Amino acid sequence: TCPPQSCLSKNPCDGDTFFFPGFRWIGTLALYIIHKGHFECPGGAVLHRYLVVLLVLLGVIILSLCAIVYVSAQGTIMNSGPRRSVPALVYLRALLYVPEFVLACLGAVWVNEESGAVISRSVGILCHLWNTVAGVVVVFDPLGSQRQGATVGTGRVLRDMESSESEQFLQRARSLAARVWECRLRLLCCCLPPDDNHRAAFSNIGQLFSSFFSDTDLVVSDIAAGLALLHQEQDKMEQTRTPEEVQTDINYSTDDLDVALESATHWMRFAEAAYGWPLYVYSHPFTGPCRLTADCCGSRGEQYDMVGGENMGCHFTSILQTTGLQYRDFIHISYHNQIYEIPFYIALDHKKEAVLVAVRGTLSLKDVLTDLSAECENLPIEGVSGACYAHKGMCQAAGYLYRRLVNDGILSQAFSIAPEYRLVIVGHSLGAGTASLLAALLRSTYPTLQCYAFSPPGGLMSKALAEYSRQFVVSVVLGKDLVPRLSIPNMEDLKRRILKIVSNCNKPKYRILLQGCWYEMFGGVPDDSPTELDIPREEELSRPLLGGDSLLHHSPSYHSLTSDPDFSPSPTHQTHLPLYLPGRIIYITEDGPPRSYRSEWANEMAFRSVLISPRMLADHMPDVVHRALQGLERETQNPLCPSAQSNSHLNVI
Repeated sequence: TCPPQSCLSKNPCDGDTFFFPGFRWIGTLALYIIHKGHFECPGGAVLHRYLVVLLVLLGVIILSLCAIVYVSAQGTIMNSGPRRSVPALVYLRALLYVPEFVLACLGAVWVNEESGAVISRSVGILCHLWNTVAGVVVVFDPLGSQRQGATVGTGRVLRDMESSESEQFLQRARSLAARVWECRLRLLCCCLPPDDNHRAAFSNIGQLFSSFFSDTDLVVSDIAAGLALLHQEQDKMEQTRTPEEVQTDINYSTDDLDVALESATHWMRFAEAAYGWPLYVYSHPFTGPCRLTADCCGSRGEQYDMVGGENMGCHFTSILQTTGLQYRDFIHISYHNQIYEIPFYIALDHKKEAVLVAVRGTLSLKDVLTDLSAECENLPIEGVSGACYAHKGMCQAAGYLYRRLVNDGILSQAFSIAPEYRLVIVGHSLGAGTASLLAALLRSTYPTLQCYAFSPPGGLMSKALAEYSRQFVVSVVLGKDLVPRLSIPNMEDLKRRILKIVSNCNKPKYRILLQGCWYEMFGGVPDDSPTELDIPREEELSRPLLGGDSLLHHSPSYHSLTSDPDFSPSPTHQTHLPLYLPGRIIYITEDGPPRSYRSEWANEMAFRSVLISPRMLADHMPDVVHRALQGLERETQNPLCPSAQSNSHLNVI
């Protein structure tokens, strides 16, 4: 005989703790085999029925997933005919979530009704369900069916419309797409307060995303396959590139470069310090927490109170550790962070006799929204001829810093202590772009100021402002860093190249992804698949893949509208003007052995296309940029180092 609860003491939901349905099915089957022959005890019949139903349900789920995987692997990216049944299979799998969730909850309550463990079980189940629902809401396109339907009859519908009616129809479609993206952003950023700045940012970013994705119908895996193919294509082009094809700047000498590199190496640690304790702990994972804890919990509170600022916390301690300055060298430290309002600090560097302004880069969701506010905004600068405009989010951030530094008297306070010092502004990433625009705003007041922008964003300022900033801004770009190549025109070019390369590839997507992963991890010979389009495929590609814009391009009404000089078919053409990197550009690349670097002055045209590489994100990290600059400094000081004496050109794609 068995105790009254002996059968129930074994949790029939143990298999549900496995992430994959296959593991869950194996766990449930093992539980069934263990209890086989013991179902005659109290509650055994219920347990037996529960396990049988659970095994059958998990088996159906596994079969549905196998069917989705198999059907999804058929055809090519551009030939979706063999995958027509995928939507039905996906909807079937979605319906199976209902009995799966009910059975899991009933099993958890039934087994744990006396132990109280139902809370943890239910929380895990609900988290799994929430992740699934949130993922579906974020990626699901409610305009998809409408676009597919519109593709068939669009030409006929728009031919029957007057030009004004067509324009209104297309405007409504674009507005609806922008609202869809805005809702997605609100969902992803639900933790942010619903103030006016956030609502305006969501609206602007939604319009940006809707205009960018309006003429494509690619899912994430399609884009990943295109990037894998494009990376191999770029590697093949790099192997055959000749020195005549590089983009270098011959207006500056090697002596100028050596002086600029020495200064950039010195100022980089101040830009790195602006990230505060998170980057310090990331760079010193074993010793950093102990050092910060010792100082933050020490008796230096009175010393810290002598420095003005907001929300300093342990950031001040990490800044002291990184920069090597004393607490009395700091004028103001602010870690107040809102959209368009980014942290910064002001200090005196007695070694270089400079008043230093360091601006932090992206480190929060609010900073990301500032980055994505990529529309153009006018930025009038005294003494600059030509159109003056720049990245809206960074314009707003530079205006905020200008008001804090000038209107609040922080810079006046610093120069009252050291009136003979010059002004230096530094920053990395978002901080680099903001620092460059801030330097342009302060240039008339402080004509001797210098700005060092490390890994600045490519889509930052107009051509006239970029030319003007060459007098006082030095930008540093490392390797295949993505951010200095990020701009709306560059992303449009990347989208066009991805569409071309996937449309001409006749391999199944799973093979492209598997070969791409192998190539990224282990290298090898780039794929020899043809990438040059023949004429028929080029004509097919010239038509957008998405029905929503297909109806624009297939319609005679569209062509009559576009012949009107006052008509702009997309917000992209209205606001996305060409933007450039700031100042003179130092381009650093690896030369030969790992961590052996070379540097050259580069032309801004060298960064007019995105390079696909595993290093495209790693080369943007501030600690990696700092190590590269330190490596260059060591090679320059060592006369026996070949790369220190090399005047070879850049290898730019």
